[in-house]
Amino acid sequence: MSGDDLDRGPWDDVPRGLGLVLDEDRGSLPYALLHGEALVACAAWALGEAEVDLVDASVAWDDIAGSGRDLVLHDALCPMTPTSFLTDCLDHARATGRPVVGVRPVTDTVKTVADGLVGATLDRDDLHAVTSPLVVPAAVLAHLAQRPSTDLARAVADLTAAGQRVEVLPAPPEGRRVSGPDDVRLLEALTTMAR
Repeated sequence: MSGDDLDRGPWDDVPRGLGLVLDEDRGSLPYALLHGEALVACAAWALGEAEVDLVDASVAWDDIAGSGRDLVLHDALCPMTPTSFLTDCLDHARATGRPVVGVRPVTDTVKTVADGLVGATLDRDDLHAVTSPLVVPAAVLAHLAQRPSTDLARAVADLTAAGQRVEVLPAPPEGRRVSGPDDVRLLEALTTMAR
């Protein structure tokens, strides 16, 4: 083994991943400002720093699926997901050959509803809130007939229904998904303290 081999990482011979920043069906919120930048720009920069090549949403699905490259779907509403977490998810998907999604703990009370009646409370420890990213390995991607849903929870459900075992990795607090201006301000405060 040469000295050059010691400097190489486990994925140096693997093509860089492809990345899509998901901003469709999210209203104008992806363009709200966080630390003076649009959420969608923050998400795109994180993918770039994770050494993932950004792909425009207008690129044909067949070209993406047949690229032989892993796909990282990054929600613009999770703009401060750390680069290191994006990389960890990509590495985990490559190591296992399975799709990987970032999740956060569920903090709300969740009840069942049947026939219009509110039922039992579900154990939050058994639940996950899907955040970002969703990484689909190239081998799985090649068998998808269509682009995954831009709703990551729906995309995970679709992959599961297609027989894929989707693994979860706990996302850090700054990887949380925002749902409105108050959440953006909270995330800005959280990530300002972390700097």
